[in-house]
Amino acid sequence: MPRIVKGAIPSPNIWNTPQIYELENRAVDPDGAADVAMRALRPWAGATVLDIGCGTGYHLPILAAEAARVIGVEPHGDLAALARRRCAALPNVTVHTAAAQDLPLPDAGVDVAIARWAYFFGPGCEPGLRELSRVMRRGGAAFVVDLDATRGAFGRWFSRTVPTYSAREVEAFWDRHGWQRRPLDLRMVFQRRADLEAVLRIEFAPEVAEQAIAETPGLELDYPNVLRWRYF
Repeated sequence: MPRIVKGAIPSPNIWNTPQIYELENRAVDPDGAADVAMRALRPWAGATVLDIGCGTGYHLPILAAEAARVIGVEPHGDLAALARRRCAALPNVTVHTAAAQDLPLPDAGVDVAIARWAYFFGPGCEPGLRELSRVMRRGGAAFVVDLDATRGAFGRWFSRTVPTYSAREVEAFWDRHGWQRRPLDLRMVFQRRADLEAVLRIEFAPEVAEQAIAETPGLELDYPNVLRWRYF
């Protein structure tokens, strides 16, 4: 059985199929649009950066190339171990097995925090947001990158897979907590058709995934997202 931190909400994709999710990470945002948008709001060169829900650590080396220090936090112990292995040669990267609502970090020590596709359900995240406020340094910024369920075929497939998801309630939640937003028009680009189909099958319910595959010719699909941020 995997080691999972108490209070963590299971992820339906990376927790069960990290190898396929690795293909998804490689395919998403080949233009680096999400990082460009975040850097424009709060650069992380020379900063202490926290990656909340870092999974197998795919983004940690990218952050470590500019940041002075990078801290990954992941509640699934097996994924956190993979992240540590990935970053073993990077002295400025540390990975903790921990949950967002119980960060093993001192007060006011983080300049930039990023939760990428790990935090988009809004209501219920209040303990994590309180913990985020504790660890953020004055002048810092936190970012949440989410799927935008209100746009495009990807949003439609997601809404069919998770019919209880309310985009209106999620927007109201983040607005109530003082976060700003802007749309991100990302895309996924795959090297092989089999990889695209495998990723769609871990993202959506079986019948929805097969429809998504039928509706998606070639190796590329639009991936509408939203960037949320808050300054501290």
